[in-house]
Amino acid sequence: MSSDMQVFRLPDLGEGLTEAELVNWLVAVGDEIVVDQPIAEVETAKSMVEVPSPYAGTVAELHGEAGQTLDVGKPLISIARAGSSVGLPAAATPAPAGSVDPSPVSSGLDVSPAVEAAAETYRTEEKAGSGNVLIGYGTPGGVTGGRTRPRKASVGVDNSPISVAEPVMEPAVAGTRIPGKLSAVISPLVRKMARDHGVSLDAIEGSGASGLIMRRDVEAAITAPEAPAAAPVASGVAAPGPVTSSAEAGAVDGRTGLPVFARTPVRGVRKAVAANMTRSRSEIPEATVWVDVDATALLEMRAELKKHAPHDTPGLLAFIARFVTAGLKKYPALNTRFETASDGSQEIVGFDGINLGFAAQTDRGLVVPSVRNAHELSARELDAEIRRLTAVAREGKATPTELGSGTFTLNNYGVFGVDGSAAIINYPEVAMLGVGRIIDKPWVVNGELAVRKVTELTLAFDHRVCDGETAAGFLRYVADAIENPGGALADM
Repeated sequence: MSSDMQVFRLPDLGEGLTEAELVNWLVAVGDEIVVDQPIAEVETAKSMVEVPSPYAGTVAELHGEAGQTLDVGKPLISIARAGSSVGLPAAATPAPAGSVDPSPVSSGLDVSPAVEAAAETYRTEEKAGSGNVLIGYGTPGGVTGGRTRPRKASVGVDNSPISVAEPVMEPAVAGTRIPGKLSAVISPLVRKMARDHGVSLDAIEGSGASGLIMRRDVEAAITAPEAPAAAPVASGVAAPGPVTSSAEAGAVDGRTGLPVFARTPVRGVRKAVAANMTRSRSEIPEATVWVDVDATALLEMRAELKKHAPHDTPGLLAFIARFVTAGLKKYPALNTRFETASDGSQEIVGFDGINLGFAAQTDRGLVVPSVRNAHELSARELDAEIRRLTAVAREGKATPTELGSGTFTLNNYGVFGVDGSAAIINYPEVAMLGVGRIIDKPWVVNGELAVRKVTELTLAFDHRVCDGETAAGFLRYVADAIENPGGALADM
């Protein structure tokens, strides 16, 4: 294959993700495309993203089908340079004697050294975090810690005929398998997971295209040996077999004895939420403080503003968001991040600014878009941005930056009709403020009992970054601002 062939591999979109689901192709083989033209829609763990092409030319091959889950770094599309002599894929021709035809198991993964050379620049940038992995996205430039993985020893390419008796290794990526010789694994993370848990990849039947071993296959193999251990407890009940992606008709759960009617793969937003919440609970020693607040004055102020500007009055959440940003300026410890370096040293990272996240329920699950530089915005400007971000999040069009850059989260679970919640902090942030429903309650005003509009504020915070005095001070500041909004806004 000519060096004029350009291979674009699925980038990490600047989110640190390892896979994405291919939703829809926006181009077809033979199409002429330009740089930055959207070529596919993919669903990541955070949002639906249109992937633009970094190359111009003619689409030669699409490496995947709609509905397929692709690993980051796997070829996404092959593009012939404009004006090159490279033709479109032709009918397969018989393989030379003594060689191994990779077509039955290649899943569209071209292993030509020329193709690998064309993609080497991308691989290098993706590993180094150069910021060039994808036009419009990119990883943070110059970052060398955190997610960066050491490059494994490269495998040389022998251009001589391949003997069937020898394992076939691809340069940098093992993308095909000769049965019984080489496991069909592309992702180095999957290989590491299997190695760390002592799982033999040769014993796993991959559920991906052409037998490709996915992370879910290794996870199933890791958990499978635990099933026989439960047999003595539930005597007479057969141990459950390996978990499959869908329930078999009439299958019975070995532990409960109940029929299993469905198995739902955990992926996309739900998978990201599960991982993030688990990490938050396991790493953050959180504490919670709460207080009831009389919101009557805030409601009355907003009602008065609405009389004069019915279509341009901020919502209650925007006013509370404004109070929160002012409170974080006064108590900046709650607008930080707790980091542990590889050598075990620890730091509390403070930020010169506030990116205010807010929880938004969507059809795809719970997401947390963030208002960047929220400390610079008025209540009216916050209201407009919250409405915009809510709309794009529910459409699945929020960008990775909009969904992953928060420094503090505001959660209005009162819309679900509840008063409070033992909230889980949105890792790696260190605090979250929850707002319950506003309801009529008896309240003492000037020594007399009255019916007032009352809500509950709940603050969950990381006890490593501050003590209860700081958390209580912030919570009391926001509560006082809600109870006396006119005076609070006058001082902001």
